[in-house]
Amino acid sequence: MRKLKEAKESVFKESTEPEGLHIRGYDFSGGVDLKGIIESFRSTGFQASYLGKAIEIAKKMRQENTTIFLGMTADAAFSGVREAVAYLVKNKAVHAIVTTAGAIESDIMKINEPFTLSGRSNKGKGARMENIVSCETGFFKKLFQELLIGIYESQEKTGKLTTPSEICRHLGNIADETSILYWAAKNEIPVFCPGIVDGEIGNIISKFKSENPGFKLDVSDDIVALTDMVLDAKETGAIILGGSLPKHHIMNANMMREGTKYAIYINTAIEGDGSDSGALPEEAKSWGKASADVDSVKIQADATIVFPLLVAGAFSDL
Repeated sequence: MRKLKEAKESVFKESTEPEGLHIRGYDFSGGVDLKGIIESFRSTGFQASYLGKAIEIAKKMRQENTTIFLGMTADAAFSGVREAVAYLVKNKAVHAIVTTAGAIESDIMKINEPFTLSGRSNKGKGARMENIVSCETGFFKKLFQELLIGIYESQEKTGKLTTPSEICRHLGNIADETSILYWAAKNEIPVFCPGIVDGEIGNIISKFKSENPGFKLDVSDDIVALTDMVLDAKETGAIILGGSLPKHHIMNANMMREGTKYAIYINTAIEGDGSDSGALPEEAKSWGKASADVDSVKIQADATIVFPLLVAGAFSDL
């Protein structure tokens, strides 16, 4: 009996007060309040708490007038995340975008015909990305071919080469108000696409170049422009949806100033395979892509769910 008593006293001894934020989620008994739900993320734990921290970081960026670089892969524009990004660009909440050729194509294609939701096994026309199907028309191909003709004619006259960011601006000038590129062009927010010759854009450029061997694009001017933005900024911050080239391009440019002050990563990649997509902010610190005292967070989650909540929590008052 004595041993049982000793064991009971050991197991049920009074615990010390835990340090840090107490874990508590949103109490729905008082009704549904979106602001309250978003504020509860910080104390919910797991990825919700990382989202809560990301909202706090984004608010700090705004308060300190930080130069914000937004990175996004093609799926952001392919999906309904496009509208959240367009909202930020329309309201000048970000200062530069680094993206992929697929995102540019999707943003422009959608001004002509909407993409549709479809089950994974459903058959139908159009290119598929998970459960989203794009329209299958020659709209973008024809538009981009005409744009290249105009760019090449200008190149032949002036001798000046066009950059990928100038192509994005030209596309924005002929887009509509639903478009990310439209608002970027209108608000003079540069859109950098270091992998411009990927995807359908690359296919069109390849064919056009074979017919017009003198045609060239200058990617070097864009990296100088991006680096100048990094160096001229008082402080820099990064919000990066997905990984891949946009993520590394933004963070690598910030090596020139010994790293970003703020960084928010949203992606589902893991760090175990050594990919840059899965790399945590600690990796960026080791290279000098993020400052030694960077205020950063990685949310390992689907951006289609998380990014609209981040915008709601940190940018809803624009």
